[in-house]
Amino acid sequence: MFAGEIIELIESVAPLSNQESWDNSGLQIGQRNQQVSSALLCIDVTEDVVDEAIENNCQMIVSHHPLLFKGLKRISSETYIERCVLKIIRHGLVVYSAHTSIDKYRSGVSGKMAERLGICNYSVLSPYNAEVGLGVIGDLPQPLTITDFLELLKDAFHTSVIRYLPSFVDSDNILRVAMCGGAGSEFLPDAIGQGAQAYVSADFKYHEFFNSDGRISVFDIGHFESEQHTKELFYELLADKIKCIKATKDVCQIKTFI
Repeated sequence: MFAGEIIELIESVAPLSNQESWDNSGLQIGQRNQQVSSALLCIDVTEDVVDEAIENNCQMIVSHHPLLFKGLKRISSETYIERCVLKIIRHGLVVYSAHTSIDKYRSGVSGKMAERLGICNYSVLSPYNAEVGLGVIGDLPQPLTITDFLELLKDAFHTSVIRYLPSFVDSDNILRVAMCGGAGSEFLPDAIGQGAQAYVSADFKYHEFFNSDGRISVFDIGHFESEQHTKELFYELLADKIKCIKATKDVCQIKTFI
């Protein structure tokens, strides 16, 4: 396949017109007429991930987070971004990123979070229309205590650290859950307004937790952790067309001392 055909498959569910104005989803490096037989799927384009693509003879990298957010004034080897760009060009790779474009897909990043929690009939939390928007909301198969819900989050998102603030009410009767992959503190009012007992997202600042006003339990599971299953989404979109490899070196770079 040509890289352009792979890009069309991704953009059939995550068109670039849906991305936020500040974002840089889309073709990062390379040409659409590049022949691609295999692609490496990842969250972040790092030097280790680029090396993994080269080692596996992949011609394309499909990432969630864009490698390039801002213009580069030089391409040397001073930063990891510059080193990645040099190596990608040297080896003739194509890099494509679907960031907020696929965040807004109903069955996208937040939809994957819902599936991991066993929530099937979810809807868009902050909608642009019925199928496009940020975050999702739905019901667990059965109510859970806050302890059991924490265990569910721990297992579903492979994390040992969860920052949370319980609500004043319903903290041990969690059924309706809202979630947003990545930094989603701004959608806490939407979760409250739609009757959720729990809101799961990432990157909450200290004082932002208190915006819950005791009406909802807030859970910060970590940015990478909330988006890690995006690789599965890319795999489902592309695996029947080309060989897809989920990057093994694509791990959370932020370490926690316990």
